[in-house]
Amino acid sequence: MAEVLQSLSQLGDVAKPAQPEAPVHVKKVDAQGRAYATGKRKNAIARVWIKPGSGKVTVNGRDQEVYFARPVLRLVLKQPLQLVDRLTQYDVVVSVKGGGLSGQAGAVRHGISKALTHYEPELRGPLKKEGFLTRDSRVVERKKFGRAKARRSFQFSKR
Repeated sequence: MAEVLQSLSQLGDVAKPAQPEAPVHVKKVDAQGRAYATGKRKNAIARVWIKPGSGKVTVNGRDQEVYFARPVLRLVLKQPLQLVDRLTQYDVVVSVKGGGLSGQAGAVRHGISKALTHYEPELRGPLKKEGFLTRDSRVVERKKFGRAKARRSFQFSKR
């Protein structure tokens, strides 16, 4: 039952309710010593496994230079690893499907960032600060009936 206070001086003696503790992030590794995460961007979904290694990145069974031929897309992949100075410490194996190459590169970046936080939870702060752990939820707007595209109307003519 609630206590009745007689004066303001007794207010400091009342026990305060326990504050909920911040979630503790622990290392999540499978039996082979790999960390797994799923990254998403537009319609692309990337399944990413990272393990200690020499820095090799394999996408759908091919080297990253072959799969992502444009240098900009390879730069997007390396962003989370460069940020935390782990470019040559982890081997990355990716299975990605759906969407185009740009969306796939964004999905792989998201997956690598999440997998890094599963392998080394202390990296969560810098990756979150740069926005790599946030799923970019923008997707293509659907086409509406009576319209040429999602918002574009057909050309109007009075005659």
